[in-house]
Amino acid sequence: MRTRRYSPRTEKTYWYWIRYFIRFHNMSHPRELGEADVQAFLTWLAVERGVAASTQNQALNALVFLYGKVLESPLGDIGNVVRAQRPRRLPTVLSHGEAMAVIGQLQAPYDLMASLMCGAGLRVSEVARLRVKDLDFDQRMITVRNGKGGKDRTTLLPATLVEPLRTRVSGIRARHPCEADRDSVPVSLPDALMRKYPNAGRSVQWKWLFPSDALCQDQWGNIVRHHVHVSAVQKAVSKAVKLSGCSKPAGCHTFRHSFATELLKRDTDIRTVQELLRHKDVKTTQIYTHVVGQAFAGVGSPLSEPRATRLPSRERSLMYIARPSAPGRLPPFNFTMSLTPERSAPARSSPQPRAVRHEPLSGPAEAACLARPGCGRQQAPCARARPGSG
Repeated sequence: MRTRRYSPRTEKTYWYWIRYFIRFHNMSHPRELGEADVQAFLTWLAVERGVAASTQNQALNALVFLYGKVLESPLGDIGNVVRAQRPRRLPTVLSHGEAMAVIGQLQAPYDLMASLMCGAGLRVSEVARLRVKDLDFDQRMITVRNGKGGKDRTTLLPATLVEPLRTRVSGIRARHPCEADRDSVPVSLPDALMRKYPNAGRSVQWKWLFPSDALCQDQWGNIVRHHVHVSAVQKAVSKAVKLSGCSKPAGCHTFRHSFATELLKRDTDIRTVQELLRHKDVKTTQIYTHVVGQAFAGVGSPLSEPRATRLPSRERSLMYIARPSAPGRLPPFNFTMSLTPERSAPARSSPQPRAVRHEPLSGPAEAACLARPGCGRQQAPCARARPGSG
């Protein structure tokens, strides 16, 4: 997994599910197990354990990696596995006032970290891993290194956070030559960069923007200073949500949802939002369009509004034609109809009597017709009468 540059979290997750699979089959070696055993394990997770669809997919991916990359015997058709249903969920979004109330309950430096998550759309792990060199104050830009999927991206730097971040960077630069005991310990560096550049861990550019107070060991056994742990930020945000009185189940990732929603409310192009969030597919970004709402195209609740007088059908049709189109729909046809007296249609005249169709009659039948009141034969003989009749 390390040769394929998998993240440490993916490595831990895969090993967890591989051990779980072996224990499920009474410590049998995976070479002795096949597709039917994998199917039984995944079905047991969905039916008996009731795991989520994403959890079942994690277990499946771990087993596919085990058989395909480690044992070099790829899995075939695993049959009809009972898959956990993945319901459609809408993200929780905080309004601007609710977000500011939560941030106001945080202590330093967690308030600045939450502001970056809300104002730049960063994940909590991306905020914790920020270094001094990742901030570009001239271009108002933040560079995210080794984000989700090992990808780098750039995002905007909020104008209101420029001064607080400058102050924090200035404090790091001021402490660098003075606190010999603290800064003699290098910061942790990615991969084998410490062997390539031995002094990089002590330079200001590589310093963590939010360092941890405690020291730790890296994977080679060196004493280094790591960034603040993600769980510490999550606990601080969870406590601030309760103190702010917010009734929504908010967390660190809720700030990222709020960032995307606020941009869409300000008519930002959805492709720009996708690039800032670095979503692989635009369909992931389109989820936030369902949260925006747009006041449900002007529809009001019948509980709070009195019942309006029902208009005639012709006037209701005119109101439907003249109303503005809802966002995302085609505009109505470009024509109007007026009901003003000067433009109203001319009144119809009284209906004229319809011409009576006469059949050719003769003899007694024609005499009976002439005796009937209003018969047209009294004014003009029937054109279709036979010659010599009447």
